[in-house]
Amino acid sequence: MQAQVQLGRVFGIRIGLHYSWFLIAILIVFSLSGQFATVHRDWSPGVVWGTAILTALLFFICIVLHELGHSVVAQSRGIRVPSIVLFALGGVSQMERESPDAKTEFWMALAGPLVSFVLGLLCLGSAHAMGWAGPMSSAASPLVAMLGWLAYINFMLGAFNLVPAYPLDGGRVFRAAAWWVTHSIERATRIASFVGQIFGFLFILAGLWQFFHGQGFGGLWIAFIGWFLLDAARSSRVQVEVMHALAGIKVRDVMERNCAVIDATTNLQTLVDEHLLRTGQRCFMVQKDGQMAGLITPADISRVERRMWPLTTVEQAMRPLAQLQVVSPDAPVAQALETMARENINQLPVASNGHLEGVLSRAHLLEILRTRAQLKV
Repeated sequence: MQAQVQLGRVFGIRIGLHYSWFLIAILIVFSLSGQFATVHRDWSPGVVWGTAILTALLFFICIVLHELGHSVVAQSRGIRVPSIVLFALGGVSQMERESPDAKTEFWMALAGPLVSFVLGLLCLGSAHAMGWAGPMSSAASPLVAMLGWLAYINFMLGAFNLVPAYPLDGGRVFRAAAWWVTHSIERATRIASFVGQIFGFLFILAGLWQFFHGQGFGGLWIAFIGWFLLDAARSSRVQVEVMHALAGIKVRDVMERNCAVIDATTNLQTLVDEHLLRTGQRCFMVQKDGQMAGLITPADISRVERRMWPLTTVEQAMRPLAQLQVVSPDAPVAQALETMARENINQLPVASNGHLEGVLSRAHLLEILRTRAQLKV
């Protein structure tokens, strides 16, 4: 999942927002404003909306801290975490690779809910110290009401994430236990994914039942969470199966060595008409003065207005080699595939000692996987 808005870095980890975050942020603010206005009728509209907005922002900070709990444990175990992305259903820590063992998986998964419970206790203790008498107490000040709500939602966040529905944190704890028993991450993922899909179906059924019995949006939201769990559990199982199928294969074994090369001075119209459309090639290495200068794909071309194609050179539209992710020919294919998924790219230049040796493409890997599936190897 890619972030559309970058917020900055914490402990070297990029924090960003997916566009779906804005939708849920607006819904939470409106929900909080309605709740505060109902309970605290003496508050002015400005106080109601100000408290709702500030509470929502602090809630998302709590989600970042929850994800940082996962990330700090991961990095302490040698797993790099490039970024955390907030989206409609919370947050996700994007790690470079899977856990190396069941113990790491267990503590990494448990760290997030533990952070949420600690935050909940801190907010609850602070609210009670200021005289909070409960969520329906109309005498609470905006600060006390905000702390009380944050305590409640952090407890709910921690408890929900401990549901053993993979890929929720509880599902990952369950997978760690299954991994420890079976000594196989692939088998453990199959088991955890199956349990996660059961929970997904149950959430969908519960949500639809609530919707048709007058719960309205709340029921649909639970059904949507169930659909997300169902899809995520399936995707996670497929991902692990793909990684297992590619185990032991090196990049040099599957890379394309005869890369299409285009001169840097060629205009985009010529590239499209005479090369891209005629050959079906979707990736071209750009050559300048006899040296490889960059990479250009249809995605790069589409960022240029069509009327400007005859006036724009390949060099102007390409991605320079210095900005590209490059993989070694001796790297495992599974590692290269993780890089492509994380960076949302379809091709990886393969280089050794500064010399370009080929290109690894997602489409070519899919063909290899399809062939292996047909031959059952």
